[in-house]
Order: sequence, then C-alpha cells, then structure tokens
Amino acid sequence: MATLHTARQPRVGSAGGFGCGRRVPGASLPGERMGTRKKVHAFVRVKPTDDFAHEMIRYGDDKRSIDIHLKKDIRRGVVNNQQTDWSFKLDGVLHDASQDLVYETVAKDVVSQALDGYNGTIMCYGQTGAGKTYTMTGATENYKHRGILPRALQQVFRTIEERPTHAITVRVSYLEIYNESLFDLLSTLPYVGPSVTPMTIVENPQGVFIKGLSVHLTSQEEDAFSLLFEGETNRIIASHTMNKNSSRSHCIFTIYLEAHSRTLSEEKYITSKINLVDLAGSERLGKSGSEGRVLKEATCINKSLSFLEQAIIALGDQKRDHIPFRQCKLTHALKDSLGGNCNMVLVTNMYGEAAQLEETLSSLRFASRMKLVTTEPAINEKYDAERMVKNLEKELALLKQELAIHDSLTNRTFVTYDPMDEIQIAEINSQVRRYLEGTLDEIDIINLRQIKEVFNQFRVVLSQQEQEVESTLRRKYTLIDRNDFAAISAVQKVGLVDVDGHLVGETEGQNFGLGVAPFSTKPGKKAKSKKTFKEPLRPDTPPSKPVAFEEFKNEQGSEINRIFKENKSILNERRKRASETTQRINAIKREIDVTKEALNFQKSLREKQGEYENKGLMIIDEEEFLLIVKLKDLKKQYRSEYQDLRDLRAEIQYCQHLVDQCRHRLLMEFDIWYNESFVIPEDMQMALKPGSSIRPGMVPVNRIVSLGEDDQDKFSQLQQRVLPEGPDSISFYNAKIKTEQKHNYLKTMMGLQQAHRK
Repeated sequence: MATLHTARQPRVGSAGGFGCGRRVPGASLPGERMGTRKKVHAFVRVKPTDDFAHEMIRYGDDKRSIDIHLKKDIRRGVVNNQQTDWSFKLDGVLHDASQDLVYETVAKDVVSQALDGYNGTIMCYGQTGAGKTYTMTGATENYKHRGILPRALQQVFRTIEERPTHAITVRVSYLEIYNESLFDLLSTLPYVGPSVTPMTIVENPQGVFIKGLSVHLTSQEEDAFSLLFEGETNRIIASHTMNKNSSRSHCIFTIYLEAHSRTLSEEKYITSKINLVDLAGSERLGKSGSEGRVLKEATCINKSLSFLEQAIIALGDQKRDHIPFRQCKLTHALKDSLGGNCNMVLVTNMYGEAAQLEETLSSLRFASRMKLVTTEPAINEKYDAERMVKNLEKELALLKQELAIHDSLTNRTFVTYDPMDEIQIAEINSQVRRYLEGTLDEIDIINLRQIKEVFNQFRVVLSQQEQEVESTLRRKYTLIDRNDFAAISAVQKVGLVDVDGHLVGETEGQNFGLGVAPFSTKPGKKAKSKKTFKEPLRPDTPPSKPVAFEEFKNEQGSEINRIFKENKSILNERRKRASETTQRINAIKREIDVTKEALNFQKSLREKQGEYENKGLMIIDEEEFLLIVKLKDLKKQYRSEYQDLRDLRAEIQYCQHLVDQCRHRLLMEFDIWYNESFVIPEDMQMALKPGSSIRPGMVPVNRIVSLGEDDQDKFSQLQQRVLPEGPDSISFYNAKIKTEQKHNYLKTMMGLQQAHRK
C-alpha cells in the first residue's frame, strides 16, 4: 500500500513568521521567550452523510489515520500502474463528532495557551460545502451548534473571571479577503465608518498587521458576540451547487489579548493573539459549473489556495531558503501564523461520499504537508514603561533611606541628597561670589551633588564676568582682532597701538562683587498630634457646602488646613520682605541719581576753575572725593539689595507652589469627605468602614449610589431561569437579538426611503 506521509524529522531551521525568508536557527524576536519547536497539528472532520463510501474510506482504530482506496480504471487497459491506495496519518479523525467534542479536541488548548502569552492560529480548510464555516462559526441560530469562534470567546472571558490577579484586555478584528481585496467586516458600525484609503498589509519587527483594519475593545462577552454577528452579516456568500450559502471569501477573526498583573511591582506583561481563519472552499470548475461572478470568485479562491499550498510545501522542505509569502494577500496576512512563533492547528473538512473522493484526496494531501511544518511557540513578554519608572523611583527612595541611616551613624544627619531647587542654587552662587570677593574663607562641602553645582556656579560667574568686562571695554574702546593685520597697521599709524601690538588706553577701575543674601531655611515646627473625632450623627438633609467646608477645616481637615495656613503665612512674609527690599532699592536708586548730579556739578565747577595736576595725577577737592566714595558704596549696596530681591522672588515662587498644592489637596479631601458623609446611602457605609475591601475615595459616588437592584437586573435573573441552555447562553442570545434588531431596523428604514422616492 503506497503512503504519502513520511517519517521526516522536523528541521530546526523552518520558516518563521517574521521576515521575508526563514528564521535564523536559535534566533528569537524582541519580547519573546524562546520555546521548543513543535509540529503543526492537523485534524480531519468528516461531514456526516447518508451515502458514506465505506468501501473506499476507512478509519484506523487509533482514530488518527484514514485510508483511501480507489478501484482501478479498467479503461486504461491490462497494464495499469494507477495508484489505488493512500494512507494518511494525522493528529485526529473527527467522524460524527459534536461541536463540543471538536472544540475540546482542536481549540481549547490553543486558547488556553494564548491566555498565557502564546500566539495561536486555528484554520479550517476544505472543499466547498464540506462544513468549514459550520466548524468555525457554527449555526448562530442555535446555541448548542455554535462553532469554535464563539466558544473561544466564551473561554477567554470565563478565564478572565477566574484570574482576578490580572487585568486582561480583549480586542477583536474581523478581516475579509475577497477577490484579492481586503475588507473590514466591522466597518459598518456607526463609530467606525468606511475607510477612505484601501487597507494594506504592513510588516514591522513585531509581525504583520493590516493598516486600516479597525480593532475593537470588548469588556464583556456579549459585546464580543455582537461584533462577531455584525461581521457575519456582512460576509459575502453566494448560492452554489455544493452549498446554498457558500462563503466566497477568506475570513480572519482575530482576538488580541493583553494581560497585566494587578501587582504594581510587576513590570512585565504579556500579549498574544488568536487568528481564527475560515478559508473559502476549493472547487473543481468542471464539476461546479460556475458562471459569471461566481466563476470569477472561484478562480480567485483556487488561485489563493494554490499559493497557500505552495507556501506550505516550501515550509516543509528543508532545502528551501525562501518562502513565497507575498504571492497573494492570504499568505501575506497569515505570514506570522504559518510556521512562526504560534501554536498552529489545521482542521481539514472533507466529504465522505464517493463522488467527492478526488477533492477529499486533495484536502488530505494538504493536511499531510501541513504536518511537516514546524513552529516555535514563544511567550510574548513586554515591559510596562510606567511601572518600570515607578519601581525605579521606589528603589531610589529605598537607597536614599539606607544612605540616610548610614549618614546618621556617621553623624552626617544634615546631609540631603534631593535635587537642588532654585533657592539652593542661588545660595551656592552667593557663596561662590563671596569666596571670589574674599569675604568667605571656604565653602562647606556636604555631598557630591553640591560639589558639581559649585563648579557649575564657578563657570557661571566666570562667564558673567567675561561678558561684563567685554561689555565695558566695548563701551570705552574700539576692539580689533589681533589677526586683522590691516586694522592693526592702521591704528599703529595713528598711535593707538605700540610697536609690540598692545593697545594703549586707560585701565578700568576695580571690580565690584555682587552679594547674594544667604538662603534662610524655614523654621521647623513640631507636628501636632492628630485629633480623634467621634463619628457624628448623619443629618436628614446634607448641609450646604460652605458650612460643611468650615466644619471640615476645623475637624477632619484640620491638619491639612494648618499646613496650608503655615505655608500661606510664609508666603505673605516673603512677599512683605520683597516689598520692603523693593522700596529700599528704589530709595538707593534715587540717592544714586542725586549723588551723580552733585558729582557732575563738582566736575563742571572744577573744569571752570581750572584743573590742577601733580606728577600726572588729577587733583580733586575733598568734597568731590567724598561724593565718588559715596557713589561707589551706593552702587555696591544697590547690587546687594537687588540680589536679595532675586533670591526672595525665587522663594516666593516656591512657596506659591506649596500653597497651591495644599489648597488643591484641601479641596479634594473635602469633596471626598462630603460625598462619603452626606451623599452615599447609609446601607453602603459599612463597606467603607476601616478594614473593609472598599477604601474612601476608591469607588465613584455615582457608582455607589446605583448599586441597588433595578429592573434590568431582575430581567437578567429571569432570563437565567427561563433560558433552556442555562446562564452561559445569555450573552450569545442577547448579542444575536440585538444584531437582528439593528439590521431589521436598517432594512425597514431603507424600505421606507425607497417607498418615499417612488
């Protein structure tokens, strides 16, 4: 007996789902945890029929093999080498199997592993009318006959309920490939709308995705079913000799999962997706007799399935280095599912009748080739950047605490390691300037951050002094470049430069340092002990918010109110000092102006009376000398006061920030206290007691107020008692009813519009 399946071992270098060719052996993608290589699972489901060919189709006792026998064609003569027997070894043969058994055998493990971070793909392949859509979607009119897709959605949401330690997000999309064009089956939803630009297949390091395909967030099982039924009503079907409602397109329903741990310290999270693929059926055009549009559809379907088979053959051939994924939209869209990093399962649907035996052999050959393909499932792990930052901040705080303990043991309790604010930087700048002036002997160093800032302020002061010197020189002299020989030659001729090239001129007077007032720290105050309050009796009518706010500030919010008042007092004190400093600066400025006028008067008087020189020095009288000294002192005093004003403004800005923070905190705490004291019903107060699972402010007030049982809850309970399939079918039927109501409404409105036009 000849066999088509061979005991070929899977090779390590089989094709991956990412990149144009094969995946490098041993290589992994970013965010993947390496897994072990495994073969694609292939199952066969035989469509029930009264005319089963028992003499030609036999099943093995292990329910994993199927044998096909054909009688020789006597028309070929006595010498006839026609092959008559085939044997196929698969992972399971499903004959007369219920929908429950099919799902348990084929899909349950794939969905379960997807919730653990592994990608999964389930594909239905076979001849037209062999039961692919029934296997994948099932009969939406009957809950018991639902297929793999709705059962997978149910398993996902059931598992989410069983994992309270994780926050799992579910999104879905529904893609249709019809005549080599991409269509979004969920674009008819009112909040989506048709796409202006055609959808395209795009590749990136994370895989293949469809640009323009809408992805929908679903938080409930019923919402997911509604999206499924919405897409099913938009699928393209046609009447066919083999099937009255034949699917004329390939459809891919994708479930995207993202699971975050509710533990805030956990940085990793996992993502996965499940591709549920319902392929259009292959057909022999000679048998089906298709014409017109159906013929064109059949041609495109057969062509894409042929390219799919070529890709599968290349994936199973260890000598092939290139996989032709881009020959058609179907193989390109499934690139990261075929031989990639996912769990792959194929369900081959076939007829059991003798008249369809050639197509059955073709389908079984495809399943055998698929079994030669190997995949390397890997967990898709990613890192939450926000949680990583929080963990690093937490670790930084812990290290600071350890450093503080070390400093306390070494008598360095005054050392701080927080980033310096503007006031502290201004204080260091003042110390550097006084050190350069000679009024400060040394600068105390307490930590590395201060050392860096001291050097930085040295650079700042030096840069400012260079700018001041250059500005002064430019006011008194005309500066020229030493390399400008033409300009130097010109000024030498007029006697402005000596023979050595040095400028001739009067030197500037002594520099004046700018004083900075030292940073005055806030006086520390002992923390007041917290008051204990007795729980007041709840009034019948809640008080007005102004009255309640005064009560809150005196009782529950007294500590926050005290801090707010202290910060506001410090802010007012700094503002008062700034106002006084401004007045002193204005007074000094007026005195400087008066002194300059008196000095100019003395200079003009001296020029009128005649100037006297002694050994080249100008002789001035005592009154003019005193005015010059006074002006110098006033300028120095002006600079010092102005620097004090700058420091005070920096402190005012910081204090204002603290006051705003306290005001916001006070108002926020008051809103929480007011709502929980006067708005939340009394029967919910026990849930807010200390030690309960609900903390104050954790649950919105509008949610707490609406926790009572309403008519909708009673109706849902009634449904659970009445529906024959039990509570599990409620979401299924609700979604089905809503979808039908929506489409009936749309049909009615379209009919009314047409009637109105007539």
